[in-house]
Amino acid sequence: MKKLELKFLNEESRTVTISLDDPVEPVDPAVVNAAMDEILVQDCFTSTGGSLVSKKEARIVERNVFDITL
Repeated sequence: MKKLELKFLNEESRTVTISLDDPVEPVDPAVVNAAMDEILVQDCFTSTGGSLVSKKEARIVERNVFDITL
């Protein structure tokens, strides 16, 4: 399963991650950047360290799980 992780810094300079399942691919960096800007402008998320104040990074993370028969 792939996830889009949007990473921000909060008022305490700690990293806050917002994860979205099954991102549209290929990812358009301009759209992701604009979405992150809008999250900051709307101030719609908060964390234990306060409001989100800046963008840190965005990335696609893929996790593969393989069951082992016992």
